[in-house]
Amino acid sequence: MLMNMKELLEVADRHHFAVPAFNAGCGQIVKAAIETAEEKHAPVIIEVHPDELEFLGDAFITYCVKAANDTRMPVVIHLDHGSMYSQIERAVRDGYTSVMIDVSRRSFEENVLITGRVVEFAHPLGVSVEAELGTIGIMGNSAEEGTKEITYTVPAEAEKFVRLTGVDALAVGIGTAHGLYPKGYMPKLRLDILEEIKAAVHIPLVLHGGSGNPDEEVAAAVKLGINKVNISSDIKDPFYRQVRKTLQDETLREPNEIYKDAMAVMKKIMGQKMDLLGCTDMAGHYRP
Repeated sequence: MLMNMKELLEVADRHHFAVPAFNAGCGQIVKAAIETAEEKHAPVIIEVHPDELEFLGDAFITYCVKAANDTRMPVVIHLDHGSMYSQIERAVRDGYTSVMIDVSRRSFEENVLITGRVVEFAHPLGVSVEAELGTIGIMGNSAEEGTKEITYTVPAEAEKFVRLTGVDALAVGIGTAHGLYPKGYMPKLRLDILEEIKAAVHIPLVLHGGSGNPDEEVAAAVKLGINKVNISSDIKDPFYRQVRKTLQDETLREPNEIYKDAMAVMKKIMGQKMDLLGCTDMAGHYRP
């Protein structure tokens, strides 16, 4: 059941759970995500980054849309970290039901102006919009956007930003980073800032770069108002570790043989994330 993210996350916000957004750089991830959603009776978000779209081609989104329409589970096809208006236009033409415009490294005024323009373009077409205020760090092992220094979201600015842009969901900077954290590094979420942001704005909030954060910290963030959690490294790293292990058998050459075990490993993690975020068995809250 294909839907846009505004509709999906409004339900999550009302019932105090979050939906995982899996970065899908290949068809195996899409298939695994939807199969896991069906097994868990849960909503799911399929994210495809502009770099992934450039690699896979526009027809890949047609496949994603078909897969979403073929399941009874709620599914959103979302553009992750679009940074240019041309990327937003391409995503909408391709059939994405939700887009992210991320110009968080620009000034507050520029962010408001560009995000507002995207909202004006997307909303009449039934496409929801996510933006970012504050910045997400980057560990140097991720293709996603980020900065070396994390800028925390200011709650008062968040309220003003949402009011001026009409955005549907807001990614907030509370101490996370894209990519896998180095060994021995212990990330710490600023849950106090999150609580202040949620009191200031009344739209779903998004957590980017949560791979490696302790489960109890992520669960606490969901209770305080996070309704979407982006997940990339946590599924891709074990997926490709298993692929490398499988390929030690040099006689294998068929994709269904090579990827079978890796998909099983990834689906187990996806299911654990759905349980952690509280969206397992929540599909019944959506329209049939």
